[in-house]
Amino acid sequence: MGMVGEEGGNFKFLSENALVAAGVKAQWAGNRGAFQWFPNIRDKEDNMRGVVFLGERELELREFPDPTPGPGEVVLEMKASGMCGSDLKFYRAPRGGGAGSLGLGSTAGPVIAGHEPCGVVADVGPCVPEEQARPGMRVMCHHYKGCGVCSHCRVGWSQLCRQGIVVFGATGNGGHAQYMKVPARTLVPLPDELSFEVGAAISCGTGTAYGALKRIGLSGRETIAIFGQGPVGLAGTQLAKFMGARVIALDVSEERLALAKEFGADVTINPKKDDPVKAIKDLTHGEGAELTMDCSGIPDARLAAVRSTRTWGTAGLVGEGDKLTVDVSQDLLRRQLTLMASWTFSTVGQAECARFIVDRRVPAERIFTHRFRLDQAAEAYKLFDRQTTGKGVLLM
Repeated sequence: MGMVGEEGGNFKFLSENALVAAGVKAQWAGNRGAFQWFPNIRDKEDNMRGVVFLGERELELREFPDPTPGPGEVVLEMKASGMCGSDLKFYRAPRGGGAGSLGLGSTAGPVIAGHEPCGVVADVGPCVPEEQARPGMRVMCHHYKGCGVCSHCRVGWSQLCRQGIVVFGATGNGGHAQYMKVPARTLVPLPDELSFEVGAAISCGTGTAYGALKRIGLSGRETIAIFGQGPVGLAGTQLAKFMGARVIALDVSEERLALAKEFGADVTINPKKDDPVKAIKDLTHGEGAELTMDCSGIPDARLAAVRSTRTWGTAGLVGEGDKLTVDVSQDLLRRQLTLMASWTFSTVGQAECARFIVDRRVPAERIFTHRFRLDQAAEAYKLFDRQTTGKGVLLM
């Protein structure tokens, strides 16, 4: 029940359903032990449009019901939804096999694409503290939903939940739409200094690069070789330079190598033209790089990353999919090599990445070379599929 005012200073009690019908939403104010009531900030429609990957490089815009938040949930009005390299695996997958292409399970029906969501809170369900979400709040979304109570979920690593997860944009509706419903606990505040575009990038690609660089222990003393200069690799090159490292960037696309140079790479290497292992050793007095990081997910690039890492060094695996085959004795044991995997980031890490970009004044928006409207999604993914550009983003 809620209390609303009438003319003349009188009040009457209405049920929550009646209040919602009147354009008012309830929220539990836990620290005050009472409900707060405030207006919704959107006019709810019957349907909205969202992008669905059909497989085999086809997609379409479909009609979906306009979402309504349940207990503990919010609806976001999307402002920017980034395009990630992982999206191409769903885009290119056989029909009906999108999420399965990365071992994420199957879906019961069509799913809205996009796992780099950023926007504003448009609607708040019951039992959501005001400190967690309120209408108009600028937010990013940690694009996973776990059980919420296990040891991983409680520290912001819901993608590691052993009870099963939903990956928004893969097994649950994502951000390539006008609205998106998510648990309030997945929200990460977007600093006022950052645009919605940058918030979208941090929500996967840029945040993944930041998390990996921290995980492999990068410092300004070291040389790092980054294999693959797609959106994650380019972000890694940019962030590694702002962390003070010497960066060697590798890609088979001359266009992307040119972007890497603009982002601060000290040296660029095209593995189609030069042996990457030899080239990296030539640049490091025959030793190899202290750190390497594969963002391509390509077996040959992964192996080259391992073999171009110096003795006692660390090789990081970031790119999704496919395999790595190594000679354990020659490639790892007898070189005292550390092989480390890094899968995205936690909610805490996402917020930390945003703060790093603000505090160090990283021009993270430069990662975007193309911007599109939602109704241009087919054109956007045809271009992105060529893998010669920087990052793309859908703007709503």
